Amino acid sequence: MSDLRIASQREPDQEHRLLDVPAERAGWKYVGFEVVRLAAGAPLARDTGDREACFVWLGGTSAVLCGGARFEDVGKRKTVFDGPPQSVHVGPRSSVHVTAGRGGAEIAIGWAPATRSSEPRHYADAEVVRRGDGAMGRTIHQILMEDRQAERLLVTEVVTPAGHWSSYPPHKHDTDDPPNETYLEEIYYFRMRDPRGFALQRVYTPDRSLDESLTVRDGDLVMVPRGYHTVSAAPGYDAYYLNVMAGPRRQWLIAFDPDHERMRW
Repeated sequence: MSDLRIASQREPDQEHRLLDVPAERAGWKYVGFEVVRLAAGAPLARDTGDREACFVWLGGTSAVLCGGARFEDVGKRKTVFDGPPQSVHVGPRSSVHVTAGRGGAEIAIGWAPATRSSEPRHYADAEVVRRGDGAMGRTIHQILMEDRQAERLLVTEVVTPAGHWSSYPPHKHDTDDPPNETYLEEIYYFRMRDPRGFALQRVYTPDRSLDESLTVRDGDLVMVPRGYHTVSAAPGYDAYYLNVMAGPRRQWLIAFDPDHERMRW
């Protein structure tokens, strides 16, 4: 298995985790990520410490208590293919308590270092963007991008129809050179509408010192430490991925591979 790809567990551990990838495990500085699965009524507690967190409901509902804020029935959708998500953003030095609803819940949590206190926010919607034409068409749900308050985190998700490409043309954000490009570490967390399916992800640098084409299946995570990257869903299999990004500045500025930039959306 590639060092860039991590497979999730089939069953949650004692902390309810299917995946746990702190920044130290990824070998970088900013992005941490975990996925939890909660049975009906099960509790989950997280202290943010010196990090901020974005909780994204992959499926199911929950009640959330954070400080004096309480959010009921967070989630709503059954699976990641059933419309845009709900999310909760929490700043540093906060205690978060989640209780799963009657149908249980699956929640992804993106982490990044933070210092500024902020009030917890429940986002009951996400902007829906249709991008690309033909075999490059896909649907994007903007969860916690620059129009919403956070210190470092940028979070979005993409549904790619079977046989289509997304994160296309290949682009990168591994150089801190605004306004041309910003440095952002990034993870891709994949789900497949049919768990028998797969997608392909390519990650490569201009000099090809990194050049990997990865087969990704339901529940896999891919780390993108540098280089251009793109995704293709196999014919017959709709693909979903959640992106969590963070870096020294909170701007999504990307550079396209000049060989393919002519095909921009």
